[in-house]
Amino acid sequence: MTIYPIDRRAFIAGAAAVGGLALTHPVWAKGGVTAAIYPGSWDDAYRSIVLPALKRAHDVDLDMQPLFALDQIAKVKAARGAPPFDVFVLDPGPRITGINDGLFEKFDSKKLTNISKLPEGLADEWGVTVAAQVVGIAYNPQKVPAPKGWADLFKEPWVSRLGLTGFQTTFGTVSIVEIAKVFGGSDTNVEPFFTEIKKVLPSVAAVGAPAAMPSLFQQGQCDVMYTNTQTVTTLRSRGVDIEFVKPETGAIAFFTTMHITKGAAEPANAYKYIDTVISKDVQAALMKAPNYFIPANKEVELADLPMKSLDEMSQYVRHDWSKLNPLRAGWIERFNKELAK
Repeated sequence: MTIYPIDRRAFIAGAAAVGGLALTHPVWAKGGVTAAIYPGSWDDAYRSIVLPALKRAHDVDLDMQPLFALDQIAKVKAARGAPPFDVFVLDPGPRITGINDGLFEKFDSKKLTNISKLPEGLADEWGVTVAAQVVGIAYNPQKVPAPKGWADLFKEPWVSRLGLTGFQTTFGTVSIVEIAKVFGGSDTNVEPFFTEIKKVLPSVAAVGAPAAMPSLFQQGQCDVMYTNTQTVTTLRSRGVDIEFVKPETGAIAFFTTMHITKGAAEPANAYKYIDTVISKDVQAALMKAPNYFIPANKEVELADLPMKSLDEMSQYVRHDWSKLNPLRAGWIERFNKELAK
């Protein structure tokens, strides 16, 4: 088994560098909005697609602050009423934290001209869904047969080719929860996962940080992993032999949402920005290579995805993050201590 640890000193140094940035609103010559955005593929896609679309549609300038979800929460809480951006982008766990901590303005979906193009239930009083994610098992069909479900990952020929990652990401957390459930656990009891993985840990191909797994798969360091469809389609576009499997207990679905920050400097432009993000043309462009976002707009024709329509996602496995959130930090610490050695 090969271990790919996270460099703690590099992480702390990077966090300190981010913490030293003065994330304040720029002075706009015309209308503008500042939005948090996930670093990496989200940042690249939004700069190339959403930024010019917003300018064309509303003559609004977009300034983006690349921040992971928990960093967004921390920055706004530290700002004490002078938020560094107008719009959050969050996965389910941090979304619950933001609601509980009072970090969002109440959301009025009637201000979105494209709201009727979203399936029922994708907007509420706190925000609106802008992308979907589907999580399951990825494997290299040239190296291993297709696994049927989560339990197969702990058996040969899959376990010796397994790439294992922890609870730092939403997809990692929900995958491990589902693994625990097939061994008798529950949404709040992942003890069976730890029990079973320790039995086979010496055979596991690689243990690494979530961001490292696509590269490890591409390099052949592992040939099976739990991940989302966006990672699968991205690797396939690079010529990697990879396929996606819906586990027999069901694929996992979760949604990425946007929220207007409490005390936002540009709330009107924030609505224009979000409305542009969920528009048909923008959602269709984000779905194409090299980004492969699953759209929230039901008028977009789906391509290279494990469903024919967004309505199918209502049948996928979902999780109550109000229950997972209080436990997640402890799970992360335990995984890093006991497995990521």
